[in-house]
Amino acid sequence: MFSEKKHLDKTLYNLDYFFELSPDVMCIADYDGYFRKVNPALVKTLGYSEEELFSKPISEFIHEDDRSLTSKKRKNLLNVNELTQFENRYVHKNGGVVWFHWSSITLKDEQIIYAVAKDITIKKNIELERNNLLKQLNESNKDLKHFNYSSSHDLRSPLSNLVALHQLIDESKINDPEVLEYIKLLRLSTENLQEVISSYLDSWIKKDRLNLELRPLNFKEVLATTQNSIKQLIEKNNAIVQYNFEAAPTVSFNLNFLQSIFLNLLTNSIKYANTGVDPVIRIYSSRSEGSIKLIFEDNGSGIDLKSAGDKIFKIHQQFHGNEDSKGIGLYLVYNHITSLGGSIKLESKLNEGVRFTLTFKD
Repeated sequence: MFSEKKHLDKTLYNLDYFFELSPDVMCIADYDGYFRKVNPALVKTLGYSEEELFSKPISEFIHEDDRSLTSKKRKNLLNVNELTQFENRYVHKNGGVVWFHWSSITLKDEQIIYAVAKDITIKKNIELERNNLLKQLNESNKDLKHFNYSSSHDLRSPLSNLVALHQLIDESKINDPEVLEYIKLLRLSTENLQEVISSYLDSWIKKDRLNLELRPLNFKEVLATTQNSIKQLIEKNNAIVQYNFEAAPTVSFNLNFLQSIFLNLLTNSIKYANTGVDPVIRIYSSRSEGSIKLIFEDNGSGIDLKSAGDKIFKIHQQFHGNEDSKGIGLYLVYNHITSLGGSIKLESKLNEGVRFTLTFKD
């Protein structure tokens, strides 16, 4: 009985298994700012070997813009000796950015810091995209408000002329040369109004388009960049991504928008995969009637379109039971493609996957 308990105690307190097998990042650092122990999750997430991680101060692996904040958090942790939580960015060995959410605590007697972190890179990328979109919408709203105020002021004069001319017209004297002159003046005032409106609309539309850089983009290259940014997610879920862009290899579009479209549709296909079935995602392009189409298909859980109705592409709409679903991905995809004159079509049935067809404007 005693020997069994003793063996159980050794098992319970042998934390190396927990440390080595944890999917979350775990590490031990000293007060000098160096890693002293790291788990395989940290090595895999950042791409550095253990030797590389031990060879330099931790600060050198942190994104330059976050070093000051991290230093302040670290000093506070050493002073208060309490569990603290914060977020910062590390630089992957390939140059990419990895976001971590840290929980840390110090042991003053041993002068070491225990820390555990979650990789929140995908979440942060989606948040940044959402914030950028909201910023663009806010700027557009400001322009629209300015347009309304300006047009209201500038249209006051021609509108007043129109009202006055209407009051002067006497239909019983339609053949009278004087009345015909009034009609001529009415026409000129109407044309003046049209010129004012057109001037403002042209200026507004040009300004809006200038905010977005459009250039020829290679579908294969953009997909490769996106896949690399979510490489760990793809590998973890055994996702298979198949593609064929031979029919239409390029499109004139905004780079950030196209990367966002690939990112959101790929992550959705992985997130909403059927239970027990590896995600298979097929992406291909086509050209028809002078337009370029991009098709995304998967074998996931699908969407009940009858139940979803017209809410598919609206913000904060959720069609699955996932707790981490925010209902933003499809909203972003819809706005990215339609804001530049394109369109998107969804075909889906429950447990039979989805098919998105994006049509780009020539």
